[in-house]
Amino acid sequence: MTHEADEARSLVLDEGAAPERLDRVLARAFDDLSRARLQVLVRDGLVQCDGSVVRDPARKVAGGSRIDVCIPVPRPAEPQGEALPLTVVHEDEDLIVIDKPAGLVVHPAAGHEDGTLVNRLIAHCGASLSGIGGVRRPGIVHRLDKDTSGLLVVAKNDLAHQGLSAQFADHGRSGALERAYLALVWGVPEPRAGTIRANLARSRHNREKIAVVREGEGREAITHYRVETLPGADSVTALLRCRLETGRTHQIRVHLSHRGHPLLGDPVYGGAFKTKAARLTDPARAALQDLGRQALHAVELGFLHPRSGERLRFESPIPEDFSRLLEALG
Repeated sequence: MTHEADEARSLVLDEGAAPERLDRVLARAFDDLSRARLQVLVRDGLVQCDGSVVRDPARKVAGGSRIDVCIPVPRPAEPQGEALPLTVVHEDEDLIVIDKPAGLVVHPAAGHEDGTLVNRLIAHCGASLSGIGGVRRPGIVHRLDKDTSGLLVVAKNDLAHQGLSAQFADHGRSGALERAYLALVWGVPEPRAGTIRANLARSRHNREKIAVVREGEGREAITHYRVETLPGADSVTALLRCRLETGRTHQIRVHLSHRGHPLLGDPVYGGAFKTKAARLTDPARAALQDLGRQALHAVELGFLHPRSGERLRFESPIPEDFSRLLEALG
């Protein structure tokens, strides 16, 4: 009668209780649910009386009766396929590797119900998408922020989803998973190669932001970095290569901002550094304005194929907007 995640509730009526409408009994027993909602559950066959399904909310139930109710967990509407462009780096029967452009949302959500990577994958994969958990949908095992570009692997079936999820859950500590990002930041970190260890949690002041919290709070987050080049005059900016040992929301952006070196173009974590743009040349300021996003690119992705065990590794070229900014910085 129930799915694994559904909620099951039961009640037994007092032996001496007079017969009463089922929906009234349920409304009194489960006052966190509206009577209208309970009537829908009855009509959908999700209520039993003494082991038999009852579909009439007005049916009278007698004292001593046992009533069982199944309350389904909310299930989001399944996204629809949309035949929109995708840059496919690799594809086989189990998985697909995408080079995601900046501006593309990965998964449908409030405000982004369509036009997402998931919508595009459903249309692109077609019959080859056997789905996850019996539902025809791609398996998202990691994400990139809307305005972060670069490599993303997606599972096409349960076997791949389980195998890839295990590698991402391990965060590459076993060596199987590799993730590297190019990040263009304000200033030059010292030392020029190192590790940032700072726990992260949802900000208490702004629920849309992530914040560094004290040890023992939040979730462990570890970012390794090294300076690749110093494109900005007078060390105004630095290009870093960052490797993730954990994969928390906004991890690189928050860690680098916490160290005083936020990403160029980051409107959320780099706002206090906007005045530094005055130290750039006119072409560099124009290129930063054209970028219109945080300067972060997922340049490298490596993992073990979940079926064959083969080590796969992919690199993404620096996108044009990012490249133009680097060239303008000189």
